[in-house]
Amino acid sequence: MSEQGNRIGIDLGGTKIEALALDGAGREVFRKRIPTPQDRYESTVDAVAGLVREAGEGTVGVGIPGALSRASGLVKNANSTRLIGRPFKQDLERALGREVRVMNDANCFALSEAVDGAGAGAEVVFGVILGTGVGGGVVVRGEVLTGVNAIAGEWGHNPLPLPTAQDLPLRVCYCGRAGCTEAYLSGPSLARDHELATGQKLSPEQIVASGHEATLARYEERLARALGTVINLIDPDVVVLGGGMSNVSRLYDRVPRLWGRYVFSDQVDTRLERARHGDASGVRGAAWLWGGPPRST
Repeated sequence: MSEQGNRIGIDLGGTKIEALALDGAGREVFRKRIPTPQDRYESTVDAVAGLVREAGEGTVGVGIPGALSRASGLVKNANSTRLIGRPFKQDLERALGREVRVMNDANCFALSEAVDGAGAGAEVVFGVILGTGVGGGVVVRGEVLTGVNAIAGEWGHNPLPLPTAQDLPLRVCYCGRAGCTEAYLSGPSLARDHELATGQKLSPEQIVASGHEATLARYEERLARALGTVINLIDPDVVVLGGGMSNVSRLYDRVPRLWGRYVFSDQVDTRLERARHGDASGVRGAAWLWGGPPRST
């Protein structure tokens, strides 16, 4: 790393804010998690600034549940709605008196796993968040692909491909559209799907633990359809799963068996992997927005 000292990463979520500092060798030297203030936008800025100060000197990267508009520099597409339309980057830099890099949290997740996680060494990594929401990020040769509209990897708000009778009527997403992939593949969407099919109100964890085969099979087939489209578009070496649904072990065996029928190739060599750094990948990726650890020689 450079002479700038530690790499400080912040993962700003709807319910918690996590801070991490990594030293020149990529070792963790500081970590703290606090609840996200729920009152005012300004309280969120103050809370993030306070964590950065506690973490000490160094570069600062922040992952947010949204993106910065290329047109205005303001936050857009955030499911933490109090951030939308706010100059978060500028406000945080003013509070800290230093430059800050801000990026979508799914991009941070993908970067972490590409740098030293399950996608380390791969040329193209697609990182997937399957949690309360559904997000994604693309890393090519160690660099995050953000795109001219700052929406690269936003597969959760593409329509679920090839809807079947079981997918109809198209489900309404929080974004206001119908049929989004997120409306079928998030954790809460799994619970809603199970309730629609059985009348039982169970949490995603209860559905998985109880082994509800029909519900899980529908989920796996939908995930295979959605990822098959991603493979057709960017042909990644590896797809890395994060978020609560990434802990469902059977996905890693069953989904690759299914996605071949949706991929325009005679063979699919893309690997499906679980995130190596788990819940820490988002905050680690935020730290790596200023460059990853030195490569071993």
